Amino acid sequence: MTDTATRTTPTTTDEVNALGIGLLVLRVGFGGLMAAYGTQKLFGWFNGMGWQATTDGFEAMGYNPGVVFGTLAGLSELVGGLLLVFGLFTPLGAAIVVGTMINAINVLWSGGLFPEDPSVTGFSSPLVYAIAAAALAFTGPGRFSLDAGRPWARQGVVWGAAAIGVAVAAAVLTLILKAAL
Repeated sequence: MTDTATRTTPTTTDEVNALGIGLLVLRVGFGGLMAAYGTQKLFGWFNGMGWQATTDGFEAMGYNPGVVFGTLAGLSELVGGLLLVFGLFTPLGAAIVVGTMINAINVLWSGGLFPEDPSVTGFSSPLVYAIAAAALAFTGPGRFSLDAGRPWARQGVVWGAAAIGVAVAAAVLTLILKAAL
């Protein structure tokens, strides 16, 4: 008799399909939202600020030149989100999103995790986004993805840790450039 509480891998077709569908829902929902945030910054879609206001905002936050950093942030959210939506090069998509969210957390840090003042923005949302992307870096995209069954498909502890390492390195480099420029 098998104790289901200790079983670590799916054993039935229904469990395998449920895992794949769960990852599909997470990828499409989360990745789609992230891509939409990128289109807000770049194109002003979905009630977004648009490219010029975004680059001006980045300049005001100390990311100089704002044109470079604002464009990079919008492209990172758009491309990282789309890679996650499609489950394509998933560790790379997750790394792009995590690195971008580390910078967002840095910008919103002074507001705290849950600010008491409703006019202050805390960093809880970008933290949740970073956590979701990090989880996908480790789990992989699931069976209903463009990565599934492909020779380039990567998942697991090593690939998840590598994605997080790349994200942290890119975020730190960006923050160093922000301070230096």
